[in-house]
Amino acid sequence: MKSIVTTLSAAGLIAAVLAGPALAQQTLKIGVLTDFQSVYADIGGAGNVEATKMAVEEFGGSMFGKPIELVTADALNKADVAATTTRKWYEAENVDMIIDMPTSATALAGMEMSKQFEKIMIVTDAASSDITGKSCSPYTLHWTYDTYANAHTVGSAIVKNGGDSWFFITADYLFGHSIERDTGDVVRAAGGKVLGSARHPLNTPDFSSFLLQAQASKAKIIGMANGGADTINTIKQASEFGIVAGGQNLAGIVMFISDIHSLGLKLAQGLIITEAYYWDLNDRTRAFGKRFFERMKRMPTMNQAATYSATLHYLNAVKAAGTKETKPVLAKMRATPVRDAFTDNGVVREDGRMVHSMFLFEVKKPEESKAPWDYYKVLAEVPGDQAFRPLKDGGCPLIK
Repeated sequence: MKSIVTTLSAAGLIAAVLAGPALAQQTLKIGVLTDFQSVYADIGGAGNVEATKMAVEEFGGSMFGKPIELVTADALNKADVAATTTRKWYEAENVDMIIDMPTSATALAGMEMSKQFEKIMIVTDAASSDITGKSCSPYTLHWTYDTYANAHTVGSAIVKNGGDSWFFITADYLFGHSIERDTGDVVRAAGGKVLGSARHPLNTPDFSSFLLQAQASKAKIIGMANGGADTINTIKQASEFGIVAGGQNLAGIVMFISDIHSLGLKLAQGLIITEAYYWDLNDRTRAFGKRFFERMKRMPTMNQAATYSATLHYLNAVKAAGTKETKPVLAKMRATPVRDAFTDNGVVREDGRMVHSMFLFEVKKPEESKAPWDYYKVLAEVPGDQAFRPLKDGGCPLIK
């Protein structure tokens, strides 16, 4: 014990005395498992790593007198890679918490490892509502958004405005299936019809055959049940096909400010989308956005802001618990409201869902934008208890 104490700074010594038994713990280690180079790199990727670093730095950089460590890896958007990496991190490298998880398939694979090793996982990129539904876990928190919340926020708004017949272009894996299912439920509940869907592989370069099916359906709304570069390519190629000019409209159910930036306002104008965060909402969001921009030369997506938020909330919970042991930390995370640059009204439910307001935005016309990244008009703030699925309806086995 003496040799350990002599290596601590004065601040570290005070922390060690206050922490008591926590001093004997190993270094706190966080793993960011993300998509660095594929379809979801812009919405998470290196930006999620930077957001995690920002949270660690803001916290002070150390826990119980030891520097907080960060490890990163690319999941390659493959479930088997996610399972192998999370197992290695939890079992062999003493990683305490893993964050990000770029797709629903990688999230579910990682969640199995999280349960096996009884360690924390925070999903900030993957979107399937099953993560806190039938596949929920006592060790996983779902932070940013999910397919239920997005479907109910965007889908219901579009149906109310007359968009009552839909055709989906769907990414052919759990994420896309969840969007199609959840949005379809909203459309039908509002009296609308789902006329069909066309399913495409992840990271598809050519959407022509899928768009032709959507065009032939005569649906008023073509719902894009995909994300990232797939959504961007769908919109670009839909423009080339003259789909909007022909009277059909596109619905971006899961879209991000990075998508709007890639498309440009000329193509994206008028889209109705939902996000949990926008850099220009208030003083706190602007301050975080500007700090992030200084480091990344682009504004943060909601996933990147959420990764910062979740990391900071986790670190504060570890400090409050006086230990990095999983159950006391999760108890603190659930007991403490989430108040930061991402949200000022967040709470963590028993099923792992972090509930917070969602926002309905309309993308500005080019002439309405006053500065770079000035892309959204706020149409509505939807309270979390209206946006997210009720706890009793999710089918989470943890809820009795």
